[in-house]
Amino acid sequence: MGLHVDIKKKLPGFRLQAHLSCEQGIIGILGASGAGKSMLLNCIAGLVNPDEGRIIINGKTFFDSAQKINLAPKDRNAGFLFQNYALFPHLTIAENIAFGLDKLSKADKQKKAAALMERFNLVNMAKRYPSQISGGQQQRVALARALAAEPEILLLDEPFSALDNHLKNHLMKDMLATLKEFKGNTLFVTHNMEEAYRLCDRIAVFKSGSVETFGLKEEIFLKPASFETAKITGCKNIADAIRESNHAAELPDWGITVTTGMRIESNHGFAGIRANHIMLADDNTGENCFPVWIADESQSPFRTTLYLKIGSAANHPDEYHILWEISRDQRETIKSMAQPFYIYLDPKHVFFVPD
Repeated sequence: MGLHVDIKKKLPGFRLQAHLSCEQGIIGILGASGAGKSMLLNCIAGLVNPDEGRIIINGKTFFDSAQKINLAPKDRNAGFLFQNYALFPHLTIAENIAFGLDKLSKADKQKKAAALMERFNLVNMAKRYPSQISGGQQQRVALARALAAEPEILLLDEPFSALDNHLKNHLMKDMLATLKEFKGNTLFVTHNMEEAYRLCDRIAVFKSGSVETFGLKEEIFLKPASFETAKITGCKNIADAIRESNHAAELPDWGITVTTGMRIESNHGFAGIRANHIMLADDNTGENCFPVWIADESQSPFRTTLYLKIGSAANHPDEYHILWEISRDQRETIKSMAQPFYIYLDPKHVFFVPD
């Protein structure tokens, strides 16, 4: 059971070569624009035919080039939530939700649609048209329609991209509750690492049409397996690194040597630490404690980002090595401290990846 995808698709200037296999769960497909994320969903849904390979969902073969199996989209029973929701403008909300239920009688179709409208708090909008409801309501309609046929797999293609942050945070909580109830696999395409972390169990990082990394989200974020994975998952502090020992690396651009809890196997690569994992040092005598000067800062309503230079004072705002994200309260504490002050890079949060 579960999901097994091993396909290849060649297009002018692009090649998709995707391999994913896991049991039930919510899988985040994370990557830059043009990495092949949406193409993967289209292949699973049957909207694009791979050149070769296999797609098997819950033991049901959607596609197998060797056995010449290629189910039509209507026979794959894949629920697809498109980026723009793709609601039918000439159909009411109730009709949109019931659209894919052709195998049911008219009475059963209405009953199923009514139950979904109740579940997604859409009862009062049943007779409205998509143009008469908000973006968040349209998303709920599209999700209800995707779930109506009790699909084997849910395919979500950047469903939050058109929403403002306030509405996104509210709907993300609702969607997570819905996805936890869903018994099949869910593929959630996004380029937003926060969305992927909040909603997904596992994450696949795509780069240029291939799966760069695939694993549990905690492992992907804490111990990225490649430079691309570290970058696409939001790590802002990455530097060239030269191996000095099994657990130490020199960072020439930063002028320091760091220790890491990871075993370093490669002679050259990249070392990094996430901006929220940096700590204020209690003293300056321990390992991974470094003197820093503030080159610049940027404030949001609840957080502050400090741009720090290691080893000497900055001559201009762009002369910095690392970013440190802290609370506004912690920023007030640091204002009373003389510069330089010392930061601590906990070895368990320092990672090393080969180049």
